[in-house]
Amino acid sequence: MVIGPNGEKMGVKRLDDAKTLANYAGLDLVLMSENSTPAVAKIMDYNKYRYEKQKKLKEAQKKQRESNKEVKEYRLSVTIDVHDFETRKRNAAEYLKKGHKIKAFIRFKGRQMAHTELGKDVLIRFANELSEFGQIEVEPKLEGKQMSLLLAPKK
Repeated sequence: MVIGPNGEKMGVKRLDDAKTLANYAGLDLVLMSENSTPAVAKIMDYNKYRYEKQKKLKEAQKKQRESNKEVKEYRLSVTIDVHDFETRKRNAAEYLKKGHKIKAFIRFKGRQMAHTELGKDVLIRFANELSEFGQIEVEPKLEGKQMSLLLAPKK
């Protein structure tokens, strides 16, 4: 079965006849489906077809990369120093600008488990400092000895 350059069906042809038709048109004869009966071939510019196919593939990969943004993790502590806090905040702001999500967590040790509210305060302060770039997606919650918070970039 031969399909013409404009998409019209030209009917079932022998291979030699199909090659001659493609040659007259100055195009290529491309086998589209060999498993069907009869096999389907199309008269087209193969280089242009290959270029369009690559272009679609690159576009699909680009969209896939955009949807697969990473989750960056930042480990804070209850007794975090001001400078360390500012450094982590600055780095997290950069990642939020790029569209990544941020997971901030605090791991409690020993007696710190008795004062988990102090850790929650640190996480809330971290989220408030970054409120310009992102919003809280998951509120701080305690899971075992670790309290975590998830920030998503603002749209």
